[in-house]
Amino acid sequence: MKQSCNINLRVSEDLLRKFLFIAEKEKLSPSSKFSAMVRNNVQYYEKTKGRISDADLKRIDISEYTSEE
Repeated sequence: MKQSCNINLRVSEDLLRKFLFIAEKEKLSPSSKFSAMVRNNVQYYEKTKGRISDADLKRIDISEYTSEE
């Protein structure tokens, strides 16, 4: 199973309410909706700018966002 990561996100109350409204209308949890948005953004990036290489990904430090549970 892939390890879960946590990220703190600062948004205005208005934007948060709109995000939660959309997630509710789409019958998704906020976490599922956020994951889908990130996935879609990555797909768009790779479609328009090219695939992100494994070497580039390995250079990104994610230790701040991973938890040892």
